[in-house]
Amino acid sequence: MSLKIEFVDRAKQRNANISALCREYEISRDTGHRWLKRFLDVGYAGLEEKSRRPRSAPLSTAEDIVAEVLALREAHPTWGPTKLLALLEAKFKAAAPSRATVTRILQRFALVRRRRRRLPRTVATNAPTVFAKKSNDVWTMDFKGWWRTGDGARCDPFTVRDAWSRYVLSVRIMEPTAAAVRAECLRLFRRYGRPAVIQTDNGEPFCSVQSRGGLTRLSAWWVALGIRVVRSRVGKPQDNGAHERMHRDMKAEVQSAPQANLRAEQRALDRWRQTFNHVRPHEALGGKTPAALYRPKASHVLLERRPSYPDTWLVKRAHNHGRLSLWGNVIHVGRAFEGHLIGIEPCGECHVRLWFHDIDLGEAKVTPPTAALDAATQKFWMRQTSPKRAKSR
Repeated sequence: MSLKIEFVDRAKQRNANISALCREYEISRDTGHRWLKRFLDVGYAGLEEKSRRPRSAPLSTAEDIVAEVLALREAHPTWGPTKLLALLEAKFKAAAPSRATVTRILQRFALVRRRRRRLPRTVATNAPTVFAKKSNDVWTMDFKGWWRTGDGARCDPFTVRDAWSRYVLSVRIMEPTAAAVRAECLRLFRRYGRPAVIQTDNGEPFCSVQSRGGLTRLSAWWVALGIRVVRSRVGKPQDNGAHERMHRDMKAEVQSAPQANLRAEQRALDRWRQTFNHVRPHEALGGKTPAALYRPKASHVLLERRPSYPDTWLVKRAHNHGRLSLWGNVIHVGRAFEGHLIGIEPCGECHVRLWFHDIDLGEAKVTPPTAALDAATQKFWMRQTSPKRAKSR
């Protein structure tokens, strides 16, 4: 305060150099002119320090609300802001805080547990590069966006299409579960034959970005049958654009006029499929219909292939929810691979690489074998780490 008075007394003198005084007192010229203006307006009282507290605090919350939030959280330690807010609204009515305010209170008192974000293990980063040259080269599958029938039932059609001929193999209303899709695939394989490739998006039940290889029980079954599974990129519907175009036709011609119930809706979808395959000419097919080009190859025998792994690898069958045991180590492969044979490629003394047919499932850490292992196992490890084998790689 005394420095301000001294500065002002010198600055109000005639012919005073304000810039030089500001440099002498080590303040900015804006500050010096502000002090002088306050003195000229209200005198020495204008030089007193003023509170820096804002005139209003829109983010502050009444103490009784803060106390109530903390009390509710203590009573319900697993409840989040949304559930707590419902109780606060019942008590405080219009004066209840917002959800963001409740969250901020919990964060301020370190009562929020930040969940660890699980990063995807397997995400398709490149556009699919599959080309169909004949029937059953590539099938595309997806669930059409659902709608309600006249009685309020949910209509969720599962669609299957041959990519080369555009022939729609199936449009069936069903629950979007792996069991329902597998049963429908089994019916289609026996009637039309197995495709070489199945292309889907990254959603359940087709794929899982958290699973090794991105496989689910359903897609692992496809691989075991000798079918290659191809996934579109996340958020890139254009990777399966022709299938999405077919869905758009279905939306305009069927979904736009919902039927009274699911049975009537299925009949409408069957009529649409009949027209799409046998009546409607397609420009991409030179004006022909899909039925004129598609040639099914029925197969009543569906046997899973036995994986062919190199002789130098170990082979274990995954049991107990997708776990396998290796030299006292328990490796969790995933539920999708339960009952399947997994190839184990040694990558050193502490790592192995897991394979399912030709799909790389990633590495796993293991404890190296001990002296108690038999001679055959020792020879196995010596072969894998020999200089000749390393040079051949």
